[in-house]
Amino acid sequence: MKIKLLVAAAATVVASSTMAASAFEGFYGQAGVGYENNTVSSRSITVTPPAGSTGGGSASAPSSSGGGFSGVLGLGYNFSVAPQWIVGIGADYAPTSVTTSTQTICNGCTDATNNYKIKNRYNIFITPGYEIDKDKLVYAKGGFSSQSMVWQGQTGFPGYTNSMNVNGFVAGLGYKQLVDKNIYVFGEGNYYSYSSKTLTATTSTGYVLSQPQTPSAYQFLVGVGYKF
Repeated sequence: MKIKLLVAAAATVVASSTMAASAFEGFYGQAGVGYENNTVSSRSITVTPPAGSTGGGSASAPSSSGGGFSGVLGLGYNFSVAPQWIVGIGADYAPTSVTTSTQTICNGCTDATNNYKIKNRYNIFITPGYEIDKDKLVYAKGGFSSQSMVWQGQTGFPGYTNSMNVNGFVAGLGYKQLVDKNIYVFGEGNYYSYSSKTLTATTSTGYVLSQPQTPSAYQFLVGVGYKF
């Protein structure tokens, strides 16, 4: 009986050591840069004029999109769950912002333009991964995403701005490769989708604008990280 217990204990230690030998296991911090494109799909806009004024009603509104530089800072921890398999948990934040193209709206005889500024995006996610070999890792990424969307009036109904947070999900794929014991490089592609929200704003002339919007984005990053 004692021999069997010792054999079982030894096997457990060996298995644990095998899983713990993953070069990617443990805490990490990383920074990435790249490109992202944001789209805000709008169904219609409703304009309510101030008392005694005309020009109210509703009109269709085209989608607005725009791309630009993207930067992301991230932290996380990877767990070994089986030989060559790991599961990570992490969070990242984008300190950069992207402004979409001008959106033109016609309400009656009044032309109006606006755009959107996307900023303060953060994500909380899990990253199941597979080690191709001891220094190469492919992984998937999925989790919660939140961002701030600022609605900015330009012409026609100038002088208004409003912002709100929208929540949704992030889904992505990535690759990491160690270049020494602790430093790695990575590449990642992500897709973001957010729930529809209605933004309401009041112009400097007293018109109340209301517009339902559905934001989404895609992003490509390359970067460097440090595994502690």
